Amino acid sequence: MIRILVVEDEPGIALGLEEDLTIEGYVVEIARDGETAVRRGHEGQFNMILLDVMLPKKDGFQVCRELRRAGVQTPIILLTAKTMEAEKVLGLQIGADDYVTKPFSPIELRARIQAVLRRAGGSSEPETYRFGDAEVDFARCELHRSGKPVELTAVEFRLLTAFIGSRGRVLSRDQLLDKVWPDTSCGDRVVDTHVSNLRKKIEENPAEPRFLISVRGMGYRFDG
Repeated sequence: MIRILVVEDEPGIALGLEEDLTIEGYVVEIARDGETAVRRGHEGQFNMILLDVMLPKKDGFQVCRELRRAGVQTPIILLTAKTMEAEKVLGLQIGADDYVTKPFSPIELRARIQAVLRRAGGSSEPETYRFGDAEVDFARCELHRSGKPVELTAVEFRLLTAFIGSRGRVLSRDQLLDKVWPDTSCGDRVVDTHVSNLRKKIEENPAEPRFLISVRGMGYRFDG
């Protein structure tokens, strides 16, 4: 599992980041000030640090500088409302791997996290994933069952990827809409229809699913 340290002192933003990244399948820890960030950056085995610049006790630039001087190589993405080019350059010069200006979209942040993790050799997804008689190849966007290819639509593949990334967790229809159809105004019935179609392709008996489970009144859970 990819572990991310989120350093953010505003409770609403911290909670939003924690919820969104957890849905994406990351393990998230929150630090609310610069001193805690330095300590946990030294102690914790994190794959990524999302670091707000405006923090109590020590600002994000100080935190980044101290971690890098101490030899901590964990990838760091700075989060800030500052837009001055000189400050962006400073962040990169002291060792940050990327710089995202608030307000940012969740989709943009996810993409930047994945790009930085790939560059650091810690991609957020394995190349393949197996469950039952099925094998998913993420790089090739392919599904095989018992070695035979199964045709999936682009939406079905994104839906399956979302479920695998959040396996064991219940995903509501709204969460699935945000992850799979982020730029459209689709409704719940669209989710249900595509889940039903996906079941037919991954389940031995779609009427009694083993992997893609309905959770009454809440959504769906993938138990692969």
